[in-house]
Amino acid sequence: MIEQLIEQDETLFLFLNNLGSPSWDMFWLIITNKLTFIPLYGVLMFLFYKKFGLKALLLFVVVTALMVAFTDQITNVFKRGYARSRPCRTEGVMEYMRLVASYCGKYGFFSGHSSNTMAGAVFIGLILRPHYKKLIFIMLFWSFTVAYSRIYVGVHYPLDIICGMIFGAISGFLFYKIMLFLLNKYFTKNAVL
Repeated sequence: MIEQLIEQDETLFLFLNNLGSPSWDMFWLIITNKLTFIPLYGVLMFLFYKKFGLKALLLFVVVTALMVAFTDQITNVFKRGYARSRPCRTEGVMEYMRLVASYCGKYGFFSGHSSNTMAGAVFIGLILRPHYKKLIFIMLFWSFTVAYSRIYVGVHYPLDIICGMIFGAISGFLFYKIMLFLLNKYFTKNAVL
């Protein structure tokens, strides 16, 4: 059963990865780069500041940093625990794939990019939902795009992405609840969540 799932995961990876072409490679390398979305983070911080004020923004930054650290560390625990090689290191896969990334890490289950972006999308989307109704959809689209970039550049299987996104969604929701509690406890004047 597990062998069949892994085989299907590898087949789907090869299909999705080989849809790429050199003319799109730079675009997906930009999408997969963690620094690309710094302007987006700045806009989100401004939106949060506009609705909740400076003190709440500082709390938001701290909780966001804790959430990213949490998802990163749990992702690393899973990567070391499962020790599933990335596609770019798997015999029978690496010979048939397109490796666009300049670096291929050792283990890939599950994707840190996917867990971090989905956690951020759910967390921020839910916090700002009362004020910006469609923002969560934009954030989810962003997360899915970054997640797919990991398949495109050749460093994660679809199952790595799916599991990372599920973990990220759960983490984002939990940290949203923590942030909601803190906002309502310390900033009740502004917190209408």
